[in-house]
Amino acid sequence: MLNKIVLMLLLFTSSLMLSAQPVQVNPDHPDQYVVQRGDTLWDISARFLAEPWRWPEIWRVNPQIENPHLIYPGDIVRMSYDGDMPILTVERPGSGTGTGRTVKLSPSIRSVEHDQAIYSIPIDVIRQFLTRPLIVDENEMDGWPYIVSSYEQHLVAGPGIEIYIRGLDPAPGIRNYSIYRKGPAYISKVDGKDVLLGYEAIYVGDAEVSNFGDPSTAIVSDSVREVLNGDRLIPQPEDEVYSNFIPSIPNSMINGSIISAQDVLTEIGQYQVVVMDRGEADGVAIGNVFGVYQSGRTVMDKVGAPEKKYNSWPIIEYLGKSKAAGEPVTLPEVRAGVVMVFRIFDRVSYGLVMEALRPVHLYDTVKSL
Repeated sequence: MLNKIVLMLLLFTSSLMLSAQPVQVNPDHPDQYVVQRGDTLWDISARFLAEPWRWPEIWRVNPQIENPHLIYPGDIVRMSYDGDMPILTVERPGSGTGTGRTVKLSPSIRSVEHDQAIYSIPIDVIRQFLTRPLIVDENEMDGWPYIVSSYEQHLVAGPGIEIYIRGLDPAPGIRNYSIYRKGPAYISKVDGKDVLLGYEAIYVGDAEVSNFGDPSTAIVSDSVREVLNGDRLIPQPEDEVYSNFIPSIPNSMINGSIISAQDVLTEIGQYQVVVMDRGEADGVAIGNVFGVYQSGRTVMDKVGAPEKKYNSWPIIEYLGKSKAAGEPVTLPEVRAGVVMVFRIFDRVSYGLVMEALRPVHLYDTVKSL
């Protein structure tokens, strides 16, 4: 755990070194803001900063304050300046004394939940994605235990239904399993060719084993989809789940694409989860922020312009290229939004659309800001 914290802080520090441009304040920023229940640090920062993902750059460490990076409803966020550098501080009213204390906000990593503390981003939107789904290789799930039948041979099972599992070896202390189903392939375009990045293992539900054998017996304890014969099981994950994310700039220039979106048919908007075809092997880290860009449309020049030529003094001779009517012209790309990564795999990462300046679409480009 300590090594993980040190690594994250090193990545955070190095990302700040890449931010050569000064932090720009929101021209309409308030002098202060009282934190409300349901706020996020990103939303609060957007009140003060033109680029809210840069709030860690203007938070300062105060070692005398325990957990100074946590803020709560009722705290007062104020903006001040240290020379030309804006600084965000928090005034926390005292309890029963009529006094308050001012703490400098400090970016950090936390692993312990604080019931009332606000999150960096809307955690409820991504909670189900923090441990599931999974990304697997093409044949990886073939060796997982599988459901062979259910009580009274139901084709579809749900919570409370008894299921029977083959290939499940008893493991000391493990009786709770998650149920998955092999999902769609994640494909990236590289030099015009399709490259397989992996398959989504779709989370179906959970089950508790009551008896090991061949087959083993289990009860479906929860489900978000119908449980089917052939679905696969693995022990429920016990990995630490991040609940507070520190935005950062990638350590190198990374270009990729949005290759999938959860429960989206056409357009992608704010606070929707997207899948990008870049992952840990490409240098992506949890908390990295990317811009979403759309290629400029190609339009036809319906006007045109003749070649220009000047020969008379004092006009210097100039030969201008003619602009033919009917010639295709590609418009510049435009930024459509901002995505923050909250979960990474080797070649794929999950991100949350934090800002949508215009509708985001599949295969839009993502790249370092």
